[in-house]
Amino acid sequence: MALLKHTVGIMTHPASEWASVRDDKTSFKQVFLGHVPFLALIPSIAAFYGVTQVGWTVGDGDPVHLTVNSALTLCAISYFALIAGVFVLGEFVNWMSRTYGVRDSEEQRHHGGTALAVCITTPLFLSGIFLVVPSIWLNVIAMGIAGTYAVFLIFEGLPIVMNIEKERAFMYACSVITVGLVLMVTAMIGTVLVWGVGVGPIYVD
Repeated sequence: MALLKHTVGIMTHPASEWASVRDDKTSFKQVFLGHVPFLALIPSIAAFYGVTQVGWTVGDGDPVHLTVNSALTLCAISYFALIAGVFVLGEFVNWMSRTYGVRDSEEQRHHGGTALAVCITTPLFLSGIFLVVPSIWLNVIAMGIAGTYAVFLIFEGLPIVMNIEKERAFMYACSVITVGLVLMVTAMIGTVLVWGVGVGPIYVD
C-alpha cells in the first residue's frame, strides 16, 4: 500500500494524476487507508496546537486558550469525523455512479468513488495546517482557496476517473458538490449536538 501516493500529484499536476488514479490497481480500501488517516492528522494536530499554545484574541483582550484535555477531546472527535466524512462521500459517489451511466465494474466504481473523494478533499486537509494560527480570516481565506481548488478537481477528475462523457459528468459533479455541502451542514449540526451533551470547549482561566 503506497502511503499518500496521489497527494503531491493531485496538487501539482492533476490532469495526469487523474489518469494515474484511474489506472491504479489498488483496492478502494488501500486508497482510503493509504491517504485519509494521515491527511486527517494535519488539521487535527494543527488545531490542537493552535488552540492550546497560540490562542486567539477577541477584540483587544488577552489570547484565549483551551485546556489541553478539552482540545484533545475535540480534536480527536474531529479527526474521526473527518475520516468518516470522506468515507461517506466516497460511498455516495459510488452509489450515484449508475444513475449517471458509469459502466465500469462494481469494483472499479467503488475504487473510483473512493479515490475521487480522497483526492478532492486533499487540498482541504492540507489547508488545515493554517489552524496552527486560530485566526478566523486567515482560515476562511485558506479554506476558501482550498475549497475552490477542490471544486476544480471534481469537474476535472470525475469524467476521467469514472470514465464518462464530460456533459454527463457535469451533472454528476454538481451532485457530488451538493452531497459535500450536505455533509458540511451535518457536521455543523453534529458539533452543536456534541456541545449540547457537555463535550464542548473548556477555556483556560
